[in-house]
Amino acid sequence: MNILKLLIANRGEIARRILRTCRQRGIQTVAVHSEADRDLPFVREADEAVCIGPPPVAKSYLNMDAILDAARDTGADAIHPGYGLLSENGEFARRVQEAGLIFVGPSPEVITQMGDKVTARRRMEEAGIPVVPGSNGICDLSEASREAARIGYPLMLKASAGGGGIGMEVLRSEADLEKAFASAQGRAQAYFGDKTLFMERFIESPRHVEVQVFSDGTGRTLHLFERECSVQRRNQKVVEESPSPSIRPETREALCRAAVQAAKAVGYTGAGTVEFLVDSEENFFFLEMNTRLQVEHPVTEMVTGLDLVALQLDVAEGKPLPFGQDRIESGGHALEYRIYAEDPERLYPSPGTLKTFAPPTGEGIRVDAGVESGSEVAPYYDPMIAKCIVWGKDRDEALARSLKALSSFRVEGIKSNLPLLIRVLEHPDFLRGKYNTGLLTKLQSNKR
Repeated sequence: MNILKLLIANRGEIARRILRTCRQRGIQTVAVHSEADRDLPFVREADEAVCIGPPPVAKSYLNMDAILDAARDTGADAIHPGYGLLSENGEFARRVQEAGLIFVGPSPEVITQMGDKVTARRRMEEAGIPVVPGSNGICDLSEASREAARIGYPLMLKASAGGGGIGMEVLRSEADLEKAFASAQGRAQAYFGDKTLFMERFIESPRHVEVQVFSDGTGRTLHLFERECSVQRRNQKVVEESPSPSIRPETREALCRAAVQAAKAVGYTGAGTVEFLVDSEENFFFLEMNTRLQVEHPVTEMVTGLDLVALQLDVAEGKPLPFGQDRIESGGHALEYRIYAEDPERLYPSPGTLKTFAPPTGEGIRVDAGVESGSEVAPYYDPMIAKCIVWGKDRDEALARSLKALSSFRVEGIKSNLPLLIRVLEHPDFLRGKYNTGLLTKLQSNKR
């Protein structure tokens, strides 16, 4: 079934990214937006736009009834959830399908399974994928204390239903556990509606490497190589690159093979990402599977030449992937820099009117932005306003182009993290490609 009209249940730069592919394919589009976003570019660029509520996400972008009503009223026959918001909500995917619409993503059952971190760990163990030693779901402190003694400190305390680094706590002692447990449960309940926690052995200074996978309805599952995602703040990614600059070829091959195995084990369809932690000996462990398009998908597009949104639409329409694994090649090197409206020192959001937004241009430079000069950056949403993606024939060329691009990127009227990104780019460990998830902490400590 061909998609004729697509409703995009998201906002900002990812909405514009999906719109771009739809225009190329001749698909009509519907944007949904909050009252705060009515003047943003994605609203203007869609063929139709529907306001679905006031600024808070719970009353707009998480309002399933309003989104489904907008799809019905505009005659949309499919919904693309983008990333974040409702993209990994199995209940939303189920309701979309029950309404007779195409959901551009995996099945509701797979989303639910992989969205629960404890269930996902169990499925990966059954499939023979290495996982970090850890616990099942935990709901009370006494059980947590017993599990902590069994696994051994240091530990990472996480929300079972969580994601995006929200609420993670590193525990190095029983006292840390007693101090953190109640507040972690409170955040888990507030953000995800589920207070269940779990614990994993904390791997000191790992690298965070993920693999892009794609599956169609014929049983074919392919990988599109890996991305290095170790530059993080508060467990959220800031810089990503492909290929990883430091892992050995045999580790790369093993990671990609394990990611394909993981996707097959759960009957996956569409675009997904399998995330791993890699220790100093290049042992790797399953971290989670994101059942959606990733923020960092452009680096994969830049090195493979593929349009991942177009492939998502193909699979959603029931078409097989148009190539096999042997046809996918990775060429050159790409890096993505997330541009945040935030204080580069304190890393606090910096909402306000964007007086000037002048992104760089030039060979090998792509900017995916949700804003333009004059846009209002609202305080209600994630502060990422754009992504600067840079490609070069090798990493050295990509780094040189990156420094030129970030240095010429003009953002005025609000604070941005551009100075921080340039400091990352100039750091010796980053330049050598020998860095881990502790890089930003080291950089911030040296600044002080």
